[in-house]
Amino acid sequence: MRTLQRTAPAKINLGLHVRGKRRDGYHDIETVFLRIGWSDVVRVEEANEFSMECTDPRLPTDSANTCVAAAGLLASRFGVRAGARILLDKRVPYGAGLGSGSSDAAATLLLLNELWGLDAPAVDLHEVAAAVGSDVPFFLRGPLAYAEGRGEQLTDLDCSSVLDRTSATILVPDVQIGSGYAYSLVAPHAEPRPDLREVVCKADLATWPSLLVNDFHGPILQRFPGPAAAKDILSAAGAEYVSLSGSGSAVFGLFTDESSAEAAARSGRASGMTAWVGAPTSQAD
Repeated sequence: MRTLQRTAPAKINLGLHVRGKRRDGYHDIETVFLRIGWSDVVRVEEANEFSMECTDPRLPTDSANTCVAAAGLLASRFGVRAGARILLDKRVPYGAGLGSGSSDAAATLLLLNELWGLDAPAVDLHEVAAAVGSDVPFFLRGPLAYAEGRGEQLTDLDCSSVLDRTSATILVPDVQIGSGYAYSLVAPHAEPRPDLREVVCKADLATWPSLLVNDFHGPILQRFPGPAAAKDILSAAGAEYVSLSGSGSAVFGLFTDESSAEAAARSGRASGMTAWVGAPTSQAD
């Protein structure tokens, strides 16, 4: 029986501007997505029917799961009658602003495209991914991209930046924050702000705290003690830049000193948080 496997890396947001509410109910945003090394693992096998298994029993394994939704949309798009068995080894916290469900869906699309021999054009995969979720298209590419629209309009960034010389620590408190609630806390800003592409690619890390703003950061930290405590741990450990990822609850810090990044991770774990530390960029496999 043929089996294929991919890692499904998480992401963080380097700045996130909420620009306005759309007629379709979504919001126009702009952000820079950065893929990281913290990953789930997705495996697909040949099968006559669709089925899914997950190492985390709290997650659904029916059409409510992004992997199953992605598989169904891909099969419908290309008239596929074959099934597949999907196995998800869940390692990245979900509901934390790290995009792990979106990444799982993208990995599923890439794996099934190969398993079913579709040779689907990139534009078709992008459209299917966007139908699954706003963040899903990013995980078909990367590792660094500027995003507009609801997050599905992407421009790859290929720049030598301070990220090459930093370590990232991500702390995830034990709280999930619904994106709908998070958006209700943010007043959209349509006025021009610093170009996120210019900041990430050209600005010195010391200027990031004043130039890279996540509009969710302040409102979420004011209302949730866990993310606020994570921010305090990272700042106390010497992080050069600290921010909420997406709409939270994960908070990340960028360090120029690897030992300080490791110390922040230890402090986070001692406070009951899930922690990851490593180089901030990652390639999928």
